[in-house]
Amino acid sequence: MRNFIIIFLFFIFTTISSYSEIVKSVKINGNKRVSAETINIYGEIKINSEYSEKDINKILNNLYSTNFFEDVKINLKNGVLNINLVEYPIINNLLILGEESLKYKDQIKKTIKSKLKDSFIKNNLSGDVDMITKMYAAAGYNFTTVVTKINKIDESNINLIFEVDKGEKTKISKITFTGDKKIREKRLRDIIVSQEDKFWKVISRNTNYSQQLINLDMRLLDKYYKSLGYYDANISSNSAEITKSGNVELIYSIDAGTRYIIKKITTDVDPVFNKDLFYPLNKEYKKLLGSYYSPFKIKKLLEEIDDLIENNNLQFVEHNVQEIIENDSIIIKFNIIEGEKVLVERINVLGNSITNENVIRSELLLDEGDPFTNLALDKSVSKIKSRNIFSSVKSSVSDGSSDNLKKIEISVVEQPTGEISAGAGVGTNGGSFAFDIKENNWLGEGKNIRFNLAVDQESLSGIIDVTDPNYDFLGNSLTYSIFSNTNNKPDQGYENNLVGTSIGTSFEQYKNLFASVDISTTFDDLKTDSTATDSLKKQAGEFLEVAGEYGFSYDKRNRSFMPTDGSIVSFQQALPLYADKPSITNQFSASAYKTITENVIGASKFYLTSVSGLNDEDVRISKRR
Repeated sequence: MRNFIIIFLFFIFTTISSYSEIVKSVKINGNKRVSAETINIYGEIKINSEYSEKDINKILNNLYSTNFFEDVKINLKNGVLNINLVEYPIINNLLILGEESLKYKDQIKKTIKSKLKDSFIKNNLSGDVDMITKMYAAAGYNFTTVVTKINKIDESNINLIFEVDKGEKTKISKITFTGDKKIREKRLRDIIVSQEDKFWKVISRNTNYSQQLINLDMRLLDKYYKSLGYYDANISSNSAEITKSGNVELIYSIDAGTRYIIKKITTDVDPVFNKDLFYPLNKEYKKLLGSYYSPFKIKKLLEEIDDLIENNNLQFVEHNVQEIIENDSIIIKFNIIEGEKVLVERINVLGNSITNENVIRSELLLDEGDPFTNLALDKSVSKIKSRNIFSSVKSSVSDGSSDNLKKIEISVVEQPTGEISAGAGVGTNGGSFAFDIKENNWLGEGKNIRFNLAVDQESLSGIIDVTDPNYDFLGNSLTYSIFSNTNNKPDQGYENNLVGTSIGTSFEQYKNLFASVDISTTFDDLKTDSTATDSLKKQAGEFLEVAGEYGFSYDKRNRSFMPTDGSIVSFQQALPLYADKPSITNQFSASAYKTITENVIGASKFYLTSVSGLNDEDVRISKRR
């Protein structure tokens, strides 16, 4: 009897699960703007094909995923597939009220999910309102209110209105650091991005209170303390107190903790690799023993390991770092292991609505068909982040079409890439003014453009720079410049105008050794009057010069921004290729840095420059330092 019940239940289950019917025709109701042909394509419906309940559910999901339909009902009876639809209304007009700036309006329309001439999905509204308020909060408007209104035109069309009241900007009136800081407050203020609001900081956006800015400050402080050896430093809390004026007082609470030294560094190499290949690392390890811990030091060692892996053509290699705390010291252990033997099948890039995809792909160390390693993927993500044109860069890995293939997805979130700065001053020689504009992602091509203007009582100078950081995907930067400099000094009896253009490239020739080559053309016009010296009168006239310049720099600093250890040495020389009055310019500079205490960084700098005239010619006044 029991066997009979089991067989009976199995028969019923098999019959139900395997029920299917051949679709001989399709009948669609309720579609007004979406054609039947389009519905068949999106639903992947094929006449004279057999469809089960599972297949019908797939059609249902396909049609819902188009965001064209508010309701979809499907049934299959007597070979007829009946599809009953209710279409979403269309957003006929999208209005942003209460905001006068076209820039903000365009940014809102790009950010929200509700789009002009797209389907109106009511469930998206709360998310759209949230995104708008966050966008304004990032600009310092922390009390923004957004009201949505829907004007129904007919059953198929609506007007969508966002009424924005952004209120007043919230300014940072005061910044305070509390707790066991161990670092002077002045130094900490240099680390963070946020600034106290002062009357002369009329252009700076960093005086506006925003949670994004606070989060960035917290990360910068955390990294700085760790770089000094405070491995478990805790930026435990930050609070914002609203003053009577409506501005904010920021309070950062810091517990620096123990400052750790590096006690021991070891390498654990997988038996599949030759351990002797990594023996040269011991020399680098010895240099760091007894010094304070810093993630920058660990990063340098990881780069040494990567170089050994690349130079010895090792494939499918992964490595990780273990940091073991013992009292006030740290033991560093590098584990080098054999990774999965898989290849990259495909790389998808998402989120780049402005930036060209090739800008992102040019920074990848992986390509379709290459061996896949998490190491190469992590370094690729870091390189993309270093372009400073994305607020977020994330990666995910999924299985490919076979066991030995992987698919990679790079997701980016674009951010504003323009900068404006200005400065003014008054001295005994009169006033001065400087203005600077930068754009780090011109036309989405990843190029940097800079315009600088400086004016004082006797001079006017300006320059326009265009830099491609990765020209033709070769890893070399290429820079074009146009510049002009005017000096009018009637008390010395002369006026000098210099106009020129240049093109140059720079690249890393060897590890830490950077080279640059530049060629420039300048037109120099010097006018004098009767009050000028005889030496100046001899130089009066118009001069043309074409010069070539080359340079080298050897950079051993632990980091380029606010270094605490290491040195950098540079040399540059400019030679005349054609010149009415030829000269040679030499420039040498050297800087060395050493940490003395937590609050004191020793720095020594040396700078030497010389200009020598050729053929017994005097050096032109525009070239004198």
